[in-house]
Amino acid sequence: MTAERVTADQSASKSVSELPGQQLARVPVRRFAGGAWADWQDDLVAAEEPLELRVQLAGEGSEALSVTMRTPGHDLHLARGWLHAEGLGGAVRELWQTGDSPNVVWLRGDESVLLGARRSTFTSSACGICGSGSVERLMLRVQPPVWTAAPLSPALISSLPERLRQAQPAFEASGGLHAAGLFNAGGTLLAAFEDVGRHNAVDKLVGACLGVGGPGGLPTNHVLVTSSRAGFEIVQKALLAGVAVVVTVGAPSTLAVDTAVSLGLTLVGFARAGRFNVYAGAERLAF
Repeated sequence: MTAERVTADQSASKSVSELPGQQLARVPVRRFAGGAWADWQDDLVAAEEPLELRVQLAGEGSEALSVTMRTPGHDLHLARGWLHAEGLGGAVRELWQTGDSPNVVWLRGDESVLLGARRSTFTSSACGICGSGSVERLMLRVQPPVWTAAPLSPALISSLPERLRQAQPAFEASGGLHAAGLFNAGGTLLAAFEDVGRHNAVDKLVGACLGVGGPGGLPTNHVLVTSSRAGFEIVQKALLAGVAVVVTVGAPSTLAVDTAVSLGLTLVGFARAGRFNVYAGAERLAF
């Protein structure tokens, strides 16, 4: 049986009118619990579809730049964030979508730069980059992030994932999406986005907030919180956006920790149920 796309006027166990219209799909499910099978019933799951970035050529036709799997919605934010992380934002003059191609974002700009980057893009929305040289390549592009606010209290840090959870309606209904949120030093949530891909959620957040703190990235003295583990791609995107503190509910990878230590990022993992681990940048926390 195929999934039926959920729209804002359909009902579910949680009102779908509160949910982004293209982020969820309804599918049949049968649960086994307590030693017994339940009857078939509908359930909501996270939508996942490909998004293609295509360069509109000055002459005729177009060429593909990148394809990533994502949760539909906020696609232009996702594209802007990805282009920024790749260092391609300045090469794009215009980007748009059309109703007949909802899974395509069209770009117009410096064709030689955009098409020349197809084989050498710095990050991948699928898994980031890994292996030897990744930290060194990142160090060529970023400066240590700036933090001028007072040290963050442990109580504030441990409360951020739950505050982000309150801004995850699609996760609440389906349990299948990650989220990324931007908080100020006082713990106020400024923006949050959900996506089936943790890195996509961060790209959407960065794309939406670019320019708020100046042309280089996000505002200073702000904290990036994600509902995911702390992989290298999360740390990488945070550093490229000028974020000084990253808090995640999951475990970090060794490459994420090495990168945070090398470039002066505060990295907090396993932040849940009133506890967390600090892996780098402890000087920004109050002890």
